[in-house]
Amino acid sequence: MSLAIFDLDNTLISDDSDHLWGQFLVEQKLVDSGSYAKANTQFYNDYCQGKLDIHEYLVFALSFLAEHPLKELHQWREQFVDEKIRPLVLPAAQELVDKHREKGDKLLVITATNRFVTEPIVQLFGIHTMLATEPELIDGRYTGQYVGEPCYQSGKVSRLADWLKDTHVGLNDSTFYSDSHNDIPLLEKVTHPVAVDPDEKLRQHAADNFWPIISLR
Repeated sequence: MSLAIFDLDNTLISDDSDHLWGQFLVEQKLVDSGSYAKANTQFYNDYCQGKLDIHEYLVFALSFLAEHPLKELHQWREQFVDEKIRPLVLPAAQELVDKHREKGDKLLVITATNRFVTEPIVQLFGIHTMLATEPELIDGRYTGQYVGEPCYQSGKVSRLADWLKDTHVGLNDSTFYSDSHNDIPLLEKVTHPVAVDPDEKLRQHAADNFWPIISLR
């Protein structure tokens, strides 16, 4: 059994769910439209440039979860997935996932975006195993903090290494699909790195290293 690993944002879906969630909160007037929107955009630009302070960003992103009960959060999330995410699911991405499933591969999504936002999105693809940044939940309420290492850049490598130890799955004949240069540390660990509609930094790195470059758009 081989391991097929998928990034989520701008790989299996055609936009960034983390950034879109922030935009959704602004549109729904659940946060201050001016300052929140500006910060959300700046953090996303920092991510695209590879200079995101992940700890500072998580303080920003997880604070909203701490301010509301789970029932309301889940209602808003369901609306978000229906309105903003379902139209972004790429048919070719679903076909790729299904192809690996039919081969009997172990399917795994690994994403920097927090589990609250991404879990129902990953389920749209019929994938039940994921590694994500984990918001802290105590007594049925988010605290605004996170637990463990953020699943970002080198954090993806260490989080995957821990998961491999726990599950006794190996990286022999493994594949990882990603769009982002932020994932180069993990792409370099697998047998078959694949750049998917890559940003310019990843496109150049993939070309220099003779990695496949594909499009799911």
